[in-house]
Amino acid sequence: MTYAVRSRSRRWSSVVVLASLASLGLGGCSAYDLPLPGGAGTGDDSYTVTAEFADVLDLVPQSSVKVNQVTVGSVEDIRVTGWTATVLLRLPADVVLPDNATAELKQTSLLGEKYVELAPPSGTRAEGELGEGDNIPLDRTGRNPEVEEVLSAMSLLLNGGGVAQLKVIETELNNALRGNEKEIKDLIGQLDTFVGGLEEQKGEIVRAIDNIDRLSSRLAAQKKDIAAALEAIPGGLKVLADQRRQFVDMLSALNRLGAVGTEVIQQSKSDTQANLEALAPILAQLNKAGDDLPASMQLLLTYPFSDGTLGAMKGDYTNLHVTADLDLRNLAGNLGVPTAPPTGGLPGVPGLPLPTPTLPITPGLPLPGQPSPTSTSTGGTVCVPGLPCVGSGPSQGSSSDSSWRSLYTGGQA
Repeated sequence: MTYAVRSRSRRWSSVVVLASLASLGLGGCSAYDLPLPGGAGTGDDSYTVTAEFADVLDLVPQSSVKVNQVTVGSVEDIRVTGWTATVLLRLPADVVLPDNATAELKQTSLLGEKYVELAPPSGTRAEGELGEGDNIPLDRTGRNPEVEEVLSAMSLLLNGGGVAQLKVIETELNNALRGNEKEIKDLIGQLDTFVGGLEEQKGEIVRAIDNIDRLSSRLAAQKKDIAAALEAIPGGLKVLADQRRQFVDMLSALNRLGAVGTEVIQQSKSDTQANLEALAPILAQLNKAGDDLPASMQLLLTYPFSDGTLGAMKGDYTNLHVTADLDLRNLAGNLGVPTAPPTGGLPGVPGLPLPTPTLPITPGLPLPGQPSPTSTSTGGTVCVPGLPCVGSGPSQGSSSDSSWRSLYTGGQA
């Protein structure tokens, strides 16, 4: 009797537990919503950060958050966004981590619980400070391999995997290398030299690949032009095929022209060489003349008044003595006309020679080798021997006084 009562009481207890669980399920609550034991006490002076994981395995809220294997915080919440799990972590205020910290999902033991390990970045300088609302992106998170994954890989290797084939691989390698040790060593040495050469030319190889990439980009940009050119090539080939006979004739003519030109050059080689040898003395003398040629051309173009005579001129006249030969026979001889008249002379032309006057341009300056003329002055009149007197005297006044005065003063009044 007592046993029946106890059985009935146990049955009612089971019904109550099942009813309670059903009510929790109908109410939309889960066990994760209830406060669970464990985790570090963070207090009010704490901050929260998020970490993105590609796979959180069986991580649950209230799991530990550790730094250097010391529990410092806890997992507040786990949300799934697309194919990424976002884990909300709560940390105490006295935990200082760099802003580029890393997060890794680890396991306490072989069959232990999961936890999140926070650490500074490895191989990179720490920057900033992790604070409220910061996020650790997917490229700075990871996880350790699971025991199930290790056992699965071992089973694949041991059960029909690579272990059964290691014997065959070893046997075939021994058969291939047996008796070829020298060739294998030489091959390894050549491979080492080849790899070393590739390493030295790594920069050039990268530059060549970049140039090929740019060339490919340009070819892709000009794809339409290349297609049009390829479409026009058959027409051009047809034109070349139609004019093949003309091309052959042209090439044959060029061949004959080349043979003739070669023959001409060979025959004129000696004459050309002789001409060049004859020009050598002339060119040598011209080279010796040097700067004298421009100076002589300057004197020739300014004859008889060169640049050197400008210092001898006083005012607008110079000491120049000119002798004018007006004899017709001398003029005819200079022009190449026969100077001897026919027998009997020219009819109607007297045979008297013309006088040859001597005109001093500047009487005031004596010429070398001639005596200075003596002039006399009487009552404002200047007289030079051999010339009319110039002045204002009553006995010498004439209409030619002004012209002679102009002649004596070089054109000055």
